[in-house]
Amino acid sequence: MPPKKSSGSSSSSPAKQQQQQHQPRGKKGGSSGSGCGCKCGSGFGKLLAVLAVVVAIFAPVVYMLEQKLDQFYQFDLEHLSGLAERSVKTHGNDTRAMVDYIVSELSGMHPNTINLDEEWVFNNAGGAMGGMYVIHASITEYLIIFGTSVGTEGHTGRHTADDYFHILTGEQWAYTPGSFEREVYPAGSIHHLRRGDVKQYKMPEGCFAMEYARGWIPPMLFFGFADGLSSTLDFPTLWRTTVVTGRQMISNLLIGKF
Repeated sequence: MPPKKSSGSSSSSPAKQQQQQHQPRGKKGGSSGSGCGCKCGSGFGKLLAVLAVVVAIFAPVVYMLEQKLDQFYQFDLEHLSGLAERSVKTHGNDTRAMVDYIVSELSGMHPNTINLDEEWVFNNAGGAMGGMYVIHASITEYLIIFGTSVGTEGHTGRHTADDYFHILTGEQWAYTPGSFEREVYPAGSIHHLRRGDVKQYKMPEGCFAMEYARGWIPPMLFFGFADGLSSTLDFPTLWRTTVVTGRQMISNLLIGKF
């Protein structure tokens, strides 16, 4: 008699084999995707934890320094105001002579922290454009000559420092929302933009000013670089600005000027 076929034989029909080949392997792939999600979530959680620790460490330090910011300032507001007024009265509309007059007096008072290397660079910020000469830059103060001979207009920015714009030549106009009259600042006057405030401003024609800021200067640099990175793409100017400003800040830090 021919042997009987065993019911437990491993052989199967072609149709059944094809069906087995097309069955999805969902569990293994699904667990892999879930694992990736867990890893991503875990990484984001760690990042938040690190940021929380950094904030927790630096917030008290910044708060304590904030209470003592006046101790880090080397420039006196009344002296700078008087210096700008004297330069206007002495030299009229001669901007070149005014700059020399200002830098000469300041370098005599602060010989180690005044930049005598007069290097002018373009400054694009808030839509406005002009030339800039950095006289001093540190963590808590900066002093520059800023202006243009063809006029400009833009956004002041909302800053972490008080900004004092001493007009040397020309005029500066300013506007705040809700006001129906422009603010006009002629030569010899000071436009004080308080910390945290914001305005639209315009130099209708040629205008140069001695600009002094006191407060936290590094956060202001983001505003100063934004137009160059997103609009003008003038990377050589951005590089020169970074070099000049960074050189000033680092050299001042090395001698204890914050």
